Order: sequence, then structure tokens, then C-alpha cells
Amino acid sequence: MTWNLPNILTVLRLLAAPALAVMFLYFNTPWADWFALILFVTAALTDFLDGYLARAWKQESKFGAMLDPIADKAMVLIALLVIIGFSGVKAWILLPATMIFFREVFVSGLREFLGDKASKLKVTNLAKWKTTAQMIAIAVLFSQGIFADKFVELTEAMDTQMIDAILMGQVEDLSGLIWVQTGATYSYYGGILLLWIAAALTLITGWDYFVKALPFLRDDTK
Repeated sequence: MTWNLPNILTVLRLLAAPALAVMFLYFNTPWADWFALILFVTAALTDFLDGYLARAWKQESKFGAMLDPIADKAMVLIALLVIIGFSGVKAWILLPATMIFFREVFVSGLREFLGDKASKLKVTNLAKWKTTAQMIAIAVLFSQGIFADKFVELTEAMDTQMIDAILMGQVEDLSGLIWVQTGATYSYYGGILLLWIAAALTLITGWDYFVKALPFLRDDTK
């Protein structure tokens, strides 16, 4: 193993994956949502940074090449588990998350079976966009939890009539309740839309990988 800055960033991103779940075990909302969002976004940024530094400083290594996709998958899959577990099992989130899980397990198994031959199947730009779309969608969904917590905090001392009156513009919104509700709505539905886009890209890249792997899967005939 080569311990340079790009590889250290990759290892830190890998360790950040289980730390996402720990945030919700040891902290209450809204702190857990804030910590998880900051941790996830920071880790996602290292995905770009470690690869850029490795190429710029000519520090690319087999260790980094092996660990980088593992760290990406761990971040995405554990984050999705956290979102599903703490936001409730909603079909519009569960279905695309299931597609992403299925593709990642399938492709990982395929790579394991191919062994050294898997290195001949190059990562496409679409696969990189897939990972980017997954991480953006997850970050937006994490932010939705922050907006939802803030809405609960602002309305804690209000009755239903007062909340409705503020949201309908009948009472002056001194606490920014309308802005918080708008943020919660857009981050929720926007996050779901982005997650479906990410799931579609995930399945497309999975199929592309399978098609490219087919020549290595055929039995030799005499």
C-alpha cells in the first residue's frame, strides 16, 4: 500500500460511510441531520479531490484504484439505508434505492467473478455521472430532514389554525415558516426526482457493464 494524500482521502471517505449511521445513533435531530449532511458532502467532495490529486501529482496506485469504487459504494449504500430507516419506508424512495442496491451487488459480483479480466472493462463517463447523481440526490434528501426538523421547531407552540393562516398568507410570517416549508417541499420532491434519475443511470451503466462482460462469460466450445 502507498500512503499518499489521495489514498488517505479515499480511506477517510470509506470510514465516513459507517459514521453516517453513527450520527443518528448518538445525536438527536436536527444535529444528526446536520452532521450527516456535512459529513456526506465533505466525503463526496473528496471523491473528486483524491482522483484529481492522484493524477496531478502522478500518485495513482493499485491500492487507490481498488479502494476508490468501494468507498463510493459504501457511502452511497449506507447513506440510502440511513435515509430509508430514519425517514420511513416510502415507496418512492425505496424503489430507486432497491434498483441502486441491485445494480451495485450485481456488478460487484460480476467483477469478482471476472477477476483480473475486470480491469479490461473501463469505467465510462456515464458511470462517473451515475455516482455524481447518486451523491447529489442523497445530499438533497439529507437536507430535507433539516428543513422538516426546522418546521417542527417553528410550529411547536402553534395550533393548526395558526399554521394554516401563516402558510396561506393571512398572518404575517415573522419566523420564516413559509420559506422553511418551501425548502422542505422542494428538497423532498427534488431529492426523489434526482434519486430516480440516479437509479436510471445506475441501471443503464449496470447493463452496459454486463454487455461488455459477456465475451468473458461465454463457455469455451470445441
